[in-house]
Amino acid sequence: MLGIIGGSGLTQLANLDVSHREVVRTPYGEPSGPLTFGRIGCQDVVFVARHGYGHTIPPHLVNYRANIHALETSGVTQIVSVASVGGIRGDLGPGALVVPHQIIDYTWGREMTFQSGGDGPVIHVDFTDPYDAAVRQLLLDVSRRIGEDVIDGAVYATTQGPRLETAAEIDRLQRDGADIVGMTGMPEAGLARELDMPYAALCVVSNWAAGR
Repeated sequence: MLGIIGGSGLTQLANLDVSHREVVRTPYGEPSGPLTFGRIGCQDVVFVARHGYGHTIPPHLVNYRANIHALETSGVTQIVSVASVGGIRGDLGPGALVVPHQIIDYTWGREMTFQSGGDGPVIHVDFTDPYDAAVRQLLLDVSRRIGEDVIDGAVYATTQGPRLETAAEIDRLQRDGADIVGMTGMPEAGLARELDMPYAALCVVSNWAAGR
């Protein structure tokens, strides 16, 4: 079953044939909202709006652990994250679709692991390639099949938010190798990896980053 996490501007899927909604409780608190179950064509889908269905949860207060855990316990076997980002690289202007391949994490203070200590041996997950290759390729193939231009590969810088970045901060991110900037890429991707759930992102460039 496919899990879809909707970001800014995507609080529902217009083509989702909804079967039911379910409030899911987790050991980590409540997800951003009820999970919406349904089908798109022949694909079973579970959808959750990352920022809540009224877009009321800022990026630094999203309960990422609860969202990922709720999807996993609901039978989801792979996750597609949809996110709005700012473009840093010259070919990533507003309107571009991009499937990133790497992440740099600049966030702080977020609950970023399921490992709270004392409940078993520490596990160091391999995060060399933070996005699942098969799910990335699926996003690329489907986008091209329906005639959407999609860019393969970008480094996603995840900043703390909720404020936008300064021009100097964007200059720094670019020097670090970042191509796009958003506020929700982590710890979401890392948590999915901890639960061994294939995860990839489809990013919509909504604006140029500060100073670009």
